[in-house]
Amino acid sequence: MKRISGVVARFGTSIFSEMSALAQATGAINLGQGFPDFDPPAELLAAACCAIEDGHNQYAMSHGEPVLRQALAEHAARWYGQTLDPDTNVCVTCGASEALWCALRAIADPGDEVIVLEPTFDVYTPDVLMVGARPVPVVLEPPHFRIDPERIAAACTDRTRAIIINTPHNPTGRVFSQQELSAIAELCIRADLIAICDEVYEHIVFDPHRHIRLATLDGMQERTITISSGAKTFSATGWKCGWALGPEPLITAIGRVHQFTTFASATPFHYAVAHGLRLPDQFFAELRQQYTRRQAILLEALAETPLRVLEPEGAYYVVADIEQVANGRSGYQWCRWLTETIGVAAIPLEVFYHDPCYGRSLVRFAFCKREETLRRAAARLGDLATLAIP
Repeated sequence: MKRISGVVARFGTSIFSEMSALAQATGAINLGQGFPDFDPPAELLAAACCAIEDGHNQYAMSHGEPVLRQALAEHAARWYGQTLDPDTNVCVTCGASEALWCALRAIADPGDEVIVLEPTFDVYTPDVLMVGARPVPVVLEPPHFRIDPERIAAACTDRTRAIIINTPHNPTGRVFSQQELSAIAELCIRADLIAICDEVYEHIVFDPHRHIRLATLDGMQERTITISSGAKTFSATGWKCGWALGPEPLITAIGRVHQFTTFASATPFHYAVAHGLRLPDQFFAELRQQYTRRQAILLEALAETPLRVLEPEGAYYVVADIEQVANGRSGYQWCRWLTETIGVAAIPLEVFYHDPCYGRSLVRFAFCKREETLRRAAARLGDLATLAIP
């Protein structure tokens, strides 16, 4: 039997698949994987159905249906003051994850280096490895997880090709500040790096914080690939409708990779997401208000436990320090115990580091759930205050 790739042999099962399966098997409330337990807005469902009924059921244009590319250009102008050409600065993909893969495949050669800020969403490092490049981790220190530009600069070599930024940040909930992003911009310009900026949580930001698009900073428009999707904003993770925005040479290269990866994504959802992007400001304000309420339910519940909670600035996750209740367990072991005994699933942060020792006492809870679901989870988490933990 022929062996599998040495790179792929290093990968195990995604922690999200593992913990979701455990939650389902034990009847636990799944606050692990970041998918909502409610539907997208009714008018987006209607727009998707209408697109199907109108015959938009065959392959989309490889880089995206014109209606969606135009909506993305309008969205960039409306929220960030960007000017994008829908024909040359936009490529629609099968979710943000494919956009990331295509971006890395488009810019990195074997032996190149890509800086990854840890803790990091678990797709980034495997994607860097699969294109033959070398991930270079730079750790953001808890509890504040601030960007240290000197540490990043020290990680750069003459082989460094790019840096991956995620803001609002998964898993920590940080929304990187103007000062932090300006430091990244200065470094990218000085070292001639491409910035790949994952902004899928761009519309889930809590007051007084605000999301800043890295590409809008001086000198960054021509060296930034902005990645996002409709999954988080419109509660439609299963639609897998993402995109990459950037300068024409980079988007052309991404489109070439995309055409030989998936060629196109699901056509009806192009029309539905285009409709969503054009919703009035009230929709986006209510989205933030809804997530502020959900966040408050989870924060209040965790405050009644021995866990030390790190309040998020954006995205829909809360990180907690379990050191006082872990009894020597790693975050992974504790999350399995929590799922099986308390009936609430969470994700250990140790899987988001190249060295799991960094995140050993940290876990992540998702609050992208109905308020009723979060209250049920809160009741179960209350047992942490009184239960004798073996």
